[in-house]
Amino acid sequence: MTERTRVVVVDDHPMVAEGIEAILEGYDDIEVLATLSDGRQMIDRLDELSPDVILMDLNMPGLNGLSATEMILERKPKTRILVLSMHDTPEYVSTAMSHGARGYVLKDVPTEEIKRAIDAVMTGDTYLCTGAEGALSPAAGVREQLTTREQTVLLQLAQGKSNKEVAQSLDISVRTVETHRKNIKRKLGISSTAGLTRYALEHGVLQGTGVNV
Repeated sequence: MTERTRVVVVDDHPMVAEGIEAILEGYDDIEVLATLSDGRQMIDRLDELSPDVILMDLNMPGLNGLSATEMILERKPKTRILVLSMHDTPEYVSTAMSHGARGYVLKDVPTEEIKRAIDAVMTGDTYLCTGAEGALSPAAGVREQLTTREQTVLLQLAQGKSNKEVAQSLDISVRTVETHRKNIKRKLGISSTAGLTRYALEHGVLQGTGVNV
């Protein structure tokens, strides 16, 4: 028997979450572990549930979907997160993907498309539903945005902190800091720590921190 894909649905609208759960429970190869109403609940139960795929709403009270996605991937980087949203604008899609989401599905897509998205991310692909596909065409000269967490890491690195010091400050592993650092350099096209500091200076990252540079 094929091992079932373990799924959690995170959405603050009970009817939406329960509707998706009912749909997915109809597939023999999917097990819905839980339906949760916000990102904080998902973080709190991440180790207990350990899902393969999380269907994550973006706009939720408390901890929103983007912040939750970052925090989940820091702790369990192999988790596949599919954003579930009513917004199909390029800004929403590109921001979600830059935060680590593996796919983007609109809430009004047909049932089989949600299943198709889950299957795609389980095989290592990314998935953009119909209506979101054109959102990631990179505009010429547009630089990929840093996530909130990457901005925080950049600030600390620009203050001269080591990877170990940043890890202790943010309560994350040194390896996670190294990953953020690599992603920051890639997104900004900067190869050195001095370059990161210069970027932070030129873009006001260090303003208001009390740091003398």
